[in-house]
Amino acid sequence: MPESDLRPQGSLTIRLQVNGEEREGAAEGRTTLADFLRDQLGLTGTHLGCEHGVCGACTVLLDSLPTRSCLVLAASADGSHVETVEGLAGNGQLSRLQRAMWDSHSFQCGFCTPGFLIQAAALLAENPSPTEAEVRHALSGNLCRCTGYESIVRGVMAAAAGPEPAGVEPT
Repeated sequence: MPESDLRPQGSLTIRLQVNGEEREGAAEGRTTLADFLRDQLGLTGTHLGCEHGVCGACTVLLDSLPTRSCLVLAASADGSHVETVEGLAGNGQLSRLQRAMWDSHSFQCGFCTPGFLIQAAALLAENPSPTEAEVRHALSGNLCRCTGYESIVRGVMAAAAGPEPAGVEPT
């Protein structure tokens, strides 16, 4: 029996390139990209907070653009390239950004962490040497209820200024 015949009735086959790997799964037309990533692909690093696009916890890179995955239907992302927080580390090693955030004690409860990391990675890919004002502006759409943001900004600034750890690809 063809795989497409094994899908639940009314579902669609969604194919994505996620963190550099071809992935596919079944989803109803109303399934969000966030739910698809978590439930169908097992990528639970994408967190769901407000589910209204306000908090930024679900931010992923969709075709290289930071996107609130709770606001995008999985069906509309079919054929796209997606990078989640799981894709930031390479070969089991933290990226420069992740290491700088860790060293700066940038997070407490960790719920907002994936969204901030993806948003910061997008900023650094576009502007490898941002000013503090540019970092604050880029992160202004992500909410954190624990840190007061200062340590998060310090972490991004450290990632921009610091050398790449040995054996790790730049983020």
